[in-house]
Amino acid sequence: MTLMVRKPQNRVAHMRDGFGRMFDEFFNMTPWAEEDFNWAPRADIHETENEYLVQLDLPGLEKKDVKIKLEDGYLTVSGERKSEQDVEDDKYHRVERFHGTFSRSFRLYKNVEQAKIKAAFKNGELEIRIPKAEEVKPKEIEIE
Repeated sequence: MTLMVRKPQNRVAHMRDGFGRMFDEFFNMTPWAEEDFNWAPRADIHETENEYLVQLDLPGLEKKDVKIKLEDGYLTVSGERKSEQDVEDDKYHRVERFHGTFSRSFRLYKNVEQAKIKAAFKNGELEIRIPKAEEVKPKEIEIE
């Protein structure tokens, strides 16, 4: 017996990819790689004993291009990557790098120290450290 592992896929994305390949072959271009396409940076979120750590990949951006806002229990990271395609004499054969505005929101647990959230930006990576409140940190209970 053969065991097949399948990953569920978003049907709309699968259809878009199929149509995209069809248009690529017919028109020799990528139809959805246009200037107004919204993009979202990839994010990793993990938890340690004392904090939550959110890391976003933002290549080509600088600290001044990114905004972080905390409102109604949501941490929102937004910004804009400017297009470098300002030269009209150049002939582009393929455009795959996304640009334009982006926004990612993450719901925060109520048990975090919102006043102590810190962010750092280095080499195109944004790192946000969200400390846990004391009452949610794991505690060892001694058996009497």
